[in-house]
Amino acid sequence: MADGVITRTGRKKLCMAHSGDAALPKIAKMGFGNGGVDSGGEVIGTTGEETALKNELLKKNIESHAYINEEQTTCRYTVTLEKTELANENISEQGLFDEDGDLVAYKTFLPKGKDGDMEFIFEMDEIF
Repeated sequence: MADGVITRTGRKKLCMAHSGDAALPKIAKMGFGNGGVDSGGEVIGTTGEETALKNELLKKNIESHAYINEEQTTCRYTVTLEKTELANENISEQGLFDEDGDLVAYKTFLPKGKDGDMEFIFEMDEIF
């Protein structure tokens, strides 16, 4: 079962932007890693205290985003892993990073095996 959260850093930045004390940097990158499961293959729960992926393998620029509900309270970010990127890896964690380089959303899930002859499209929703 997947588990995801907006991090404490992300929540702090939202609060400061809402108060007018800071500008909110946009989501710029999506990171991928293989540290989302324990040695027994169970998904590791998120806490919101994460500041980095447990074992980052790759970080890529966001390709596109879209609001997926009429209220515009959920934004979906999309990144494509090309055939050669993370070939033969088991991806089990992903995160959204803002322009400051801070992890603002984090998700763990069962490992997704990436073959070297396939492209993968990853989407991650930021839900408010």
